[in-house]
Amino acid sequence: QVQLVESGGGSVQAGGSLRLSCAASGYTPGISYCMAWFRQAPGKQREWVSSISTTGTLAYASSVKGRFTISQDNAKNTLYLQMNSLKPEDTARYYCAAAPGRRWPCSTALLGYNFWGQGTQVTVSS
Repeated sequence: QVQLVESGGGSVQAGGSLRLSCAASGYTPGISYCMAWFRQAPGKQREWVSSISTTGTLAYASSVKGRFTISQDNAKNTLYLQMNSLKPEDTARYYCAAAPGRRWPCSTALLGYNFWGQGTQVTVSS
């Protein structure tokens, strides 16, 4: 059973930066996977932010492209999301998601991921 634990959220002013982390455990060694970040603002649906495959291929939503960077440290089984030039509209709860056994292209849909973390809150003030 894959377990995901996010951290790194907080409150920042517009233009600031945060780095989110997602510690993963329970993976079967040697299999391919997709991992992703989603976010959900109050009153809105959860939306895809970015994804990355085992081979390092990645993609971003247009709303964050150029400002956010997804990366992974395979030795630490940790997924990251570096968020720069934050805007008030980036305020949301951010979730890490995993899809063991998936190859690129990684899904941008919620149903494409089997495992989810509990989320970490990001609040950006103007």
